[in-house]
Amino acid sequence: MQETLPYAWWIAPIGSTISLIFAYVFYREVMRQSEGTPAMVEIAQAVRDGAMAYLKQQYKVVGIVFAVLCLVFLIMAFGLEAQNKVVPFAFLTGGFFSGLCGFLGMKTATNASARTASAAQSGLNEGLRVSFRAGAVMGLVVVGFALLDIAAWFLILYYLFPKIFPGFLAENPLPQITVIMLSFGMGASTQALFARVGGGIYTKAADVGADLVGKVEVGIPEDDPRNPAVIADNVGDNVGDVAGMGADLYESYAGSILATAALGVAAVAAKDYHDIALQLKYLSAPMIIAGLGALLSIVGIYTVRTKEGATMKQLMGSLNFGINFSSAGIAILSAIVLNYLDLPNKWQIWGAIITGLVAGLIIGKVTEIFTSHDYAPTQGIAKQATSGPATVIIEGVAVGMESTAIPVITIVVAIALSFYLPDGVNQPLMGLYGVGIAAVGMLATLGITLATDAYGPIADNAGGNAEMAELDPEVRHRTDQLDSLGNTTAAAGKGFAIGSAALTALALLAAYIEEIRYGLIHSAHLDQLMIPGVGTVETLKVTIPQFMVYYNVTLINPKVLIGLFTGAVMAFYFCALTMKAVGRAAGAMVEEVRRQFEAHPGIMQRTEKPDYAKCVEISTLGAQREMIYPSLIALVVPVLIGLVLGVAGVLGLLTGGLSTGFVLAIMMANAGGAWDNAKKYVESGTIGGKGSEAHKATVVGDTVGDPFKDTSGPSLNILIKLMSMVSVVFAGLIAKYGDILGNFLN
Repeated sequence: MQETLPYAWWIAPIGSTISLIFAYVFYREVMRQSEGTPAMVEIAQAVRDGAMAYLKQQYKVVGIVFAVLCLVFLIMAFGLEAQNKVVPFAFLTGGFFSGLCGFLGMKTATNASARTASAAQSGLNEGLRVSFRAGAVMGLVVVGFALLDIAAWFLILYYLFPKIFPGFLAENPLPQITVIMLSFGMGASTQALFARVGGGIYTKAADVGADLVGKVEVGIPEDDPRNPAVIADNVGDNVGDVAGMGADLYESYAGSILATAALGVAAVAAKDYHDIALQLKYLSAPMIIAGLGALLSIVGIYTVRTKEGATMKQLMGSLNFGINFSSAGIAILSAIVLNYLDLPNKWQIWGAIITGLVAGLIIGKVTEIFTSHDYAPTQGIAKQATSGPATVIIEGVAVGMESTAIPVITIVVAIALSFYLPDGVNQPLMGLYGVGIAAVGMLATLGITLATDAYGPIADNAGGNAEMAELDPEVRHRTDQLDSLGNTTAAAGKGFAIGSAALTALALLAAYIEEIRYGLIHSAHLDQLMIPGVGTVETLKVTIPQFMVYYNVTLINPKVLIGLFTGAVMAFYFCALTMKAVGRAAGAMVEEVRRQFEAHPGIMQRTEKPDYAKCVEISTLGAQREMIYPSLIALVVPVLIGLVLGVAGVLGLLTGGLSTGFVLAIMMANAGGAWDNAKKYVESGTIGGKGSEAHKATVVGDTVGDPFKDTSGPSLNILIKLMSMVSVVFAGLIAKYGDILGNFLN
């Protein structure tokens, strides 16, 4: 007799369906707004065409990569029998839904920019409402499709497969189902890496090219229609911060739920393999909390509003109110859910959820303090502008480094509390379940936190539209207020994404061991392991400390150290590749913008129109070409390390990549955000104002910061998660064929 799912589990698919319904409602609400004057419509259409041309080109490249990877997984599953036969197909659905979210978010954002500018003619609140509703579409499609994908696959594997393929799963199918489901997170991870890296290179090549020639050399304002790179710059805001960020957080969101579910089942199975009812409760908890978070996000979105003449702090307060409301709701409702599930350690698990929620809020607030021009760190960078660009860059790097301390301490405390509260000392798997559910708690309200992030590029594009369409200066002032807020929310969003990536990657690190257990039993056919100092133990009952002894995972083992150093250098090398890619693509853009100004003097006199399409083409082709090598490294290195050094080397690699990548990502994201807002602080009329020498110095700082905050920094989130996901998916292969070096030496 099959154990019945807890009734509360159905909150997950219901929450996902309602999220998708409201995403459509908000989309229709945005589309009902007027797009403004014919000039505004023409500009918005040019940005839309550029964005869709980019996506079409990117999905062609990603499609080829997915076809190759799917073929590899088919060979592993059906040829080498080193993987479950469902994985190749589940992998495709993860990538498909992630790509679909990017497409829908991009479509909404590019339709919303002119409508936001048009609404801002009526007032600040109207502009905020349109842009925030458009951002909410991205937030809700991400949580909606991720939860739908997870819920659908679980129902298929738990209810349908035993009937269609009797004997395909064990008597207790949950350990198998959860490790199979973990594997399809790689589809989302792969899509996310290409979206983030490609989008980041595109947006910064256009931005740097537009700024260096337009603002610094020629002296025309930002978003001036005479700048040939202005449309490419506006397109770039969408491909980087809407499609890229959406794919990034889709991956974290799905990965945290899947890893936590797998760890919950493993923790209970370690004590009582046949207690399926309790395993289902621990599996259901993260899915139910995610479903409730989706519903609370919708309510939170409706609470966001502001008044005319609001200050930056008041605007930020409006967005924070919505986020805090949703977070408070999760804190209360998760306690009710855990009480309903009647988990043996329900209040300790609730404490872990609260830890994740609080950690997310702290990281968001700290990021705001270090990147908003309402606070001393960013103002300090602006003050250094009187001495020239060199001191601006020195101060910005220092601010970025300084800003890592509190987020790292926050994550360290969150890991400690969420591990030790559920008795991680005596039950390591249950402690790691606590870490996983802390990540779920942090990401539970992703619907609204991603909305605040995706809103930023929409407001930025609205300002560009208002400038190019030559609307009333008051409209540009309102969109600048919204844009400045968007820079801070984008920086906070990046901090949030990095923090959640750290917790998710740690949960995936633990889940990797469960995947190795599955690989040893089903691929290597090892039902028993000889544990030094313990004796022969059934593989199903081997504990995590015993696995560490079996694979000699200690700091004295050279394989672990080699993995650690390789993981650490991966973060820096990956950043170097992406920053140099931006430099090359931006160099081509600078040359083209200069060429157009020289060949067509009428552009400056407004008697000739720039060739916007050429600049869009340069950014698109540059991004597609440059994103392939960094992305392949992230896919190939974990497999090579596993084959050569075995499980010990992989654990070292993932630990080194996580610890180094996490700190480096925070530093780069916050330094870039602070440089950007220091420039805006000078532009607001302080320390010389627009066109002054101080302003030119902050433009240089902002240009250096662009690839920091929008390309390399955010891409590191995906690097540390993708390396974990690749390791998880290839665990069966490593369990069966790994540690070539060890076998050779023996």
